[in-house]
Amino acid sequence: MAATTVSLPTSMANAIRALAMDAVQQANSGHPGAPMGMADIAVALWKRHLKHNPADPMWLDRDRFVLSNGHGSMLIYALLHLTGYALSMDDLKAFRQMHSKTPGHPEVGITPGVETTTGPLGQGITNAVGMALAEKLLASEFNREGHVIVDHRTYAFLGDGCLMEGISHEAVALAGAWKLNKLIALYDDNGISIDGQVAPWFIDNTPQRFAACGWNVIGPVDGHDIDAVDAAIAQAKQSADKPTLIVCKTHIGKGSPNRANTSKAHGEPLGAAEIALTREAIGWSAEPFTIPADVAAAWDCREAGAAAQAEWEDRYSLYVRDFPALAVEFERRMAGDLPDNFADISVEAVAAAHEKAETVASRKASQIALEHFTAKLPELLGGSADLTGSNLTNTKSTPNLRFDETGAVVKNEAGVGGRHINYGVREFGMAAIMNGIALHGGFIPYGGTFLTFSDYSRNAIRMAALMKQRVVHVFTHDSIGLGEDGPTHQSVEHAASLRLIPGLDVWRPADTCETAVAWTMALANRNRPSALLLSRQNLPYAAKTGADEITKGAYVLSHPSDIGFKKKDDKAPAAVIVATGSEVQLAVAAQAELAKDGIAVRVVSMPSTTVFDRQSVKYKSEVLPAGVPRIAVEAGVTDFWWKYGCAAVIGIDTYGESAPAGVLFQHFGFTTDNVVATVRKVLGK
Repeated sequence: MAATTVSLPTSMANAIRALAMDAVQQANSGHPGAPMGMADIAVALWKRHLKHNPADPMWLDRDRFVLSNGHGSMLIYALLHLTGYALSMDDLKAFRQMHSKTPGHPEVGITPGVETTTGPLGQGITNAVGMALAEKLLASEFNREGHVIVDHRTYAFLGDGCLMEGISHEAVALAGAWKLNKLIALYDDNGISIDGQVAPWFIDNTPQRFAACGWNVIGPVDGHDIDAVDAAIAQAKQSADKPTLIVCKTHIGKGSPNRANTSKAHGEPLGAAEIALTREAIGWSAEPFTIPADVAAAWDCREAGAAAQAEWEDRYSLYVRDFPALAVEFERRMAGDLPDNFADISVEAVAAAHEKAETVASRKASQIALEHFTAKLPELLGGSADLTGSNLTNTKSTPNLRFDETGAVVKNEAGVGGRHINYGVREFGMAAIMNGIALHGGFIPYGGTFLTFSDYSRNAIRMAALMKQRVVHVFTHDSIGLGEDGPTHQSVEHAASLRLIPGLDVWRPADTCETAVAWTMALANRNRPSALLLSRQNLPYAAKTGADEITKGAYVLSHPSDIGFKKKDDKAPAAVIVATGSEVQLAVAAQAELAKDGIAVRVVSMPSTTVFDRQSVKYKSEVLPAGVPRIAVEAGVTDFWWKYGCAAVIGIDTYGESAPAGVLFQHFGFTTDNVVATVRKVLGK
């Protein structure tokens, strides 16, 4: 039988297919079907359109590429290796193995060239929306006539699973509303998921859905016709005011005689026999993990990438010459560095809160801090999931972000665009878009909703922690203090739940000073997301001598000597009351009541258990001395607090009720009298 004649572009696609088959087979784990089905699409994009430099994966004006269907990770790993990134063939052979650069799903910070961690379906395309928004806003802010330094596109591959996830609806709608014309999504329309043909359960008219959300839709095109996909991408790049979806009809597991177009191609190795048949069917005779020289040369993007970056650097040098101050600011922002005077900015915010000692809700305390920070940090990009008037995430320095009919950012008389985003009722979408904004660089995103709706955002919050991204979640209306809205909105379990997420700093401040410190820490910590849990009801200012120790997550707010006991009682109190947020005032009042009977009690405010847990053993033992009974007070579930060796916990292990907040706190035992009685019981007095 005559040898099959295969064109060089098709051979380039077959290189991806072969590497995907071989790596999944060697790992005995993985998803070969998507890489094999999308290989031709990848050739069209990565070789003919994507602006990138393998020698510098962090080049500022590179195009961003997101593999939203992250289970097909061997697709991006093959592309990174073939185009010249620092990802060796040995790295591909170590696919899905411990400490390799090729984990089961792509992870940012692990593999050079990977822009975001994907796998939870729908979040990748949503991250891409955030990246495209960041590009658009930075271009509007920093580009000048004749000096375009921010000018790149965001591309995303996505599949049926991404579109079935509800978050995709949220992201797609916002991308259309924001007219993100530099966002191009390529849809792997193969009609197969793990359970088989999707037709019985996925009947959406995807093109019409995207068109209804303000997208430009191209196709369907033959996803295995490289030239057709190439032409579609070229057409998409001409869109002036709409993001584009390119519908690519493909065959999952393309090339496999017995697995193509079946769910078996999705998530399991093809097997040695089927791989041999596939190699024969596609005309691929090279040994496993071997790329023929002509194919390797055709894929190499290092020279083209270096030239593209050099051309940009020439343009940027002229920008530096003509706009030196803007260039310095642009580089600072993209590096994620805070202003050199950030320490002074923070001290001013905290000192002002301490001096004014206002009695306000901690959500208002948050807005007060934000007024200060947003005025001095132009990188702060805020928003709310349709609760701005409740979350108080808006400030005088952050007018609402708006776009005109052409898609341009609307600016005020001073030429400044808005910095507060109305996300609509899209908590999950907001959280994942903020991740994309942070990943892109140039902004520190924050967004607000009620604490109980953190459940909607949770998986994106987890992903921010996994990716070590500086994203700030403003969660207001915490616990039963929400009041009359009732148990559906009262977040009794959410504080404890959020504290379980590794790498997430959770703050539940008690007053304006602690809130300002929480914001300072959230902004300064570039490798962690933060969640601020804030009250609806007013909280009294808790008198304190200073604010330095608040940064450690917990501190002694009131020693026995502060209310008249001898200094020796500070080191040997009868009990320690630990409280957070709105319950700190109860601890302080209980301390005073107990003092009337000669019972010396220390009050510890613990606004951040997660930060406190990272402190030294010495500091933790100074705050919570050994051998002294501890009583925790927090209007939430009690299980979390036992890890601190508490003798008693005053909390709430049921859902709330619909009633005014004051009535609820009384009903559930969050009163000074109950705290006093609990301490007495623990001490046997």
